[in-house]
Amino acid sequence: MTQPYLIALDLDGTLLTAEKKIPRKTKALLFELIEKGHHVCISTGRPFRSSNMYYEELDLKTPIVNFNGAFVHHPHDASFGIHHSPLELDVAQRIIKACETFKVKNIMVEVLDDVYLRKHDEVIVNTFIMNENPLQIGDLQKTLTEDPTAILVHPEDHHIGDLRKMLKKEHAEVVDQRIWAAPWNIIEVIRSGINKAKGLEKVAAYYNIPQERIVAFGDEDNDFEMIEYAGHGVAMGNAIDELKERADYVTKTNEEEGIAHYLKNVLKLV
Repeated sequence: MTQPYLIALDLDGTLLTAEKKIPRKTKALLFELIEKGHHVCISTGRPFRSSNMYYEELDLKTPIVNFNGAFVHHPHDASFGIHHSPLELDVAQRIIKACETFKVKNIMVEVLDDVYLRKHDEVIVNTFIMNENPLQIGDLQKTLTEDPTAILVHPEDHHIGDLRKMLKKEHAEVVDQRIWAAPWNIIEVIRSGINKAKGLEKVAAYYNIPQERIVAFGDEDNDFEMIEYAGHGVAMGNAIDELKERADYVTKTNEEEGIAHYLKNVLKLV
């Protein structure tokens, strides 16, 4: 058989359709690749709680990269270890205090799968927390007592640019930030130097897969490092232009099953 490849899949806008479903042909092809001995892993900005359903749907037995690389673990092999790279609490509190000066709409802080919310918001609860996890609501300066995995800031639209500039100017040495696409326009803050490529490196080392046999698919700015790291960095047809410029190949869109198209017709793994 062909030597095993490591195939890393972003979720939203990449593996998933707009309806948050895995397309039928893509799913069948991934099952076939796994049967042939290739390694399929999820690499997402989502926490584990909101990516586990897709992990189980694909019947994966591989490590998973969550929070854009800030949390990497193997649900079926404890020997892989728990790789958690949170923000330091004092740094997080400074970030939260700075964001509050902009009178942001809300701030959500995640410590792995535990969630802290500055104020109640039905849309955030239903969309991001899905009513599955303990939720503490209130003054984050008081309720947050652990090093957080990520901070999600929902600013007023007209404050996004200024808030991002402030974070870059005053906190660039300790944090990295990403902006979520519309309709959310949420700023995500994680520990500096953490990204999906760092997480994928751990998975590749676990399977002893060289970079030239790593395939990564993505669509947004949180995929930059992973796409550049992989031997085969593939941007979806619906990806942002900046990612397409960094990619080795631009495939079809997520709605057109671009993952399956690349793996079958371009890389010819099946």
